[in-house]
Amino acid sequence: MSLIEEVELLRRIPLFAKIEPSKLKLLAFTSQRLTYKPGDVLFHQGDPGDAAFVIIGGEADVVVDTPTGPLKVAHLRQNDFVGEIAILCDVPRTATVTATLETTVLRIEKDLFFRLIGDFPQIAIEIMRVLAQRLDRTTADLRELSAKVKG
Repeated sequence: MSLIEEVELLRRIPLFAKIEPSKLKLLAFTSQRLTYKPGDVLFHQGDPGDAAFVIIGGEADVVVDTPTGPLKVAHLRQNDFVGEIAILCDVPRTATVTATLETTVLRIEKDLFFRLIGDFPQIAIEIMRVLAQRLDRTTADLRELSAKVKG
């Protein structure tokens, strides 16, 4: 894929939609494009958080280890991003992410991720929006689970 095609692909991702093309070229050039087969692990729960991932194509499951066994907490699709919590909070990975289809990702190193947020506050706003949606979904799931346990 050419750099121009890569920039066009990045422009279609909501997280990067408002970034000027010259900066997207830099992002495409400095980040790593990786492809995983179904069953391949992008990262494991507990690993150090050294990069964030944007799903360019394919799908993946997000699974957390619990005392009662693995629990699937999310399913990722094209344009989703993952791995930012470990970077933002400087903590180990909070979940394991496994490709369910052939999945292509853009792996954005920690320093580049912070540089992008510093240069483009709209990325930080988009990340906050996504994190807030995840928190809302988790809260709803906990409410539902609590009602079942009490019921």
